[in-house]
Amino acid sequence: MASFGSIRSAVFDKEEKKQQYQAHILGLNAYDRHKKFVKDYVNFYGGERQKQEKLPIKTDQDTLREGYRFIRSEEDDMDSSWEQRLVKRYYDKLFKEYCIADMSHYKTGKIGLRWRTEKEVVSGKGQFVCGNKHCSEEEGLASYEASVNFAYFEAGENKQALVKLVACERCAKKLLYRKLKEKEKEESKRREKEEHRKKRHVMKANLDFTRNFVLKFSEKGRKLMTMLARLMKEPKEENRHQPLQVMPMERITLMSFSKECSLEYLLVLLLSPPKLC
Repeated sequence: MASFGSIRSAVFDKEEKKQQYQAHILGLNAYDRHKKFVKDYVNFYGGERQKQEKLPIKTDQDTLREGYRFIRSEEDDMDSSWEQRLVKRYYDKLFKEYCIADMSHYKTGKIGLRWRTEKEVVSGKGQFVCGNKHCSEEEGLASYEASVNFAYFEAGENKQALVKLVACERCAKKLLYRKLKEKEKEESKRREKEEHRKKRHVMKANLDFTRNFVLKFSEKGRKLMTMLARLMKEPKEENRHQPLQVMPMERITLMSFSKECSLEYLLVLLLSPPKLC
């Protein structure tokens, strides 16, 4: 039977290792922490075991590697340590947090989305590398939430969820291509409507001016045309080359005009300012 001192020493050692592991994890950046968790998961839950250099001393990672089981049972999962549960929780979260997009038909607004495979999770594809299936850009990444529901089939049920998609600047434009084109079309239609409205306004103003002019001067115009027609039949030879003066409609007086003066020319004079020579 183990003594109280040995049990206390084992508990203290386990707690000290736990604190060291937490401190080590907190001291890493996002990418290094990701690689650390993935490697620990592979060690704990199977998969392709990467070849690692043998260290001259035994580290905490070596100690944790001793708990590796190729096939884990439910009892193994129930007896998992804090480190194993943390790594598995992070690994399971990665599968359904980020997605991979197929943008082959982005111009038609058809973008395919799927969850990442284990290989893509290990390599960081879709999280630290552009989530476009055919892009491997690692710089200038920004996180976008898919504007459409990601539909998938699981456990005999059709499900939907909003997922995150990490894309570079070029692929982000592809992701928003359809929306940008629709916005441009709406803006073009708005400009066309505005131009059409202005043209209608100008035409209406011209029609109103013409209508008012005709209503105001139609009676006096008929009298003037009658006078012009009579004078054109009896031209005076001595006034053949004298200029025509058109006075205001209230006191119009035709001094003289040439026989060759046409009716169209007289109408132009009528619509011109007074005393036009």
